[in-house]
Amino acid sequence: MMIRRIFTGGCQCGQVRYRAEGTLDDPHICHCRMCQKAAGNYFLPLANIAREDFSVTRGQPSWFRSSDLVRRGFCRNCGTPLFYDMPDAGFLNIALGSLDDPDDVQPIYQSGVESRMMWFAHLQKLPERDTDDGSVEAAARHLRVLGSSRQHPDFDTVHWPPEEDLL
Repeated sequence: MMIRRIFTGGCQCGQVRYRAEGTLDDPHICHCRMCQKAAGNYFLPLANIAREDFSVTRGQPSWFRSSDLVRRGFCRNCGTPLFYDMPDAGFLNIALGSLDDPDDVQPIYQSGVESRMMWFAHLQKLPERDTDDGSVEAAARHLRVLGSSRQHPDFDTVHWPPEEDLL
C-alpha cells in the first residue's frame, strides 16, 4: 500500500510556489558541472514527481534551456533553482532544497561523481558552528538578517505581497 504525501515548496521570495502530491522518487545528489552551475553550488539534490501529481500554486517559474533535452526552472525574482525538467518525460525533478521541509526527503545515491569535489570526504573533519553560536558576531548577524530578510518561511499563511511592497 502506497501512502501519498503532500510536499510543498517554492522560491526564497515566495513569488513561485508548488505542490507535489505523491511519492518523490529517485532522490539523489547530482555533482555534474551543469547542476553545480545551475545551483551555484557544489551539487544539486533532486527527486522526481509524476507530472499529474504536480502543480504550481503561485506565480510561474522562468525557464532556462541548459541542453537540448533539459530545461531548468527558477524564480525570475530571487533566482532560486526549483526544477530540472526533461519536457518529454512523464515526471519533473524538484530541487530538494526548495521544499518547505527539505529534511523530508533523503537522497539515496549520488550521480555525476566524476565532478564531485575531492575534499568532500573531509567535510566531517571541519569545525562546526551553529548559526547562533552565542558569539557577538552571530548576534550581530542575526540582527542584520532580522531587519532585512525577504524570505517567507510560512508561505501559505503570510499575506502576499508584503504590506511594504504595496505602498
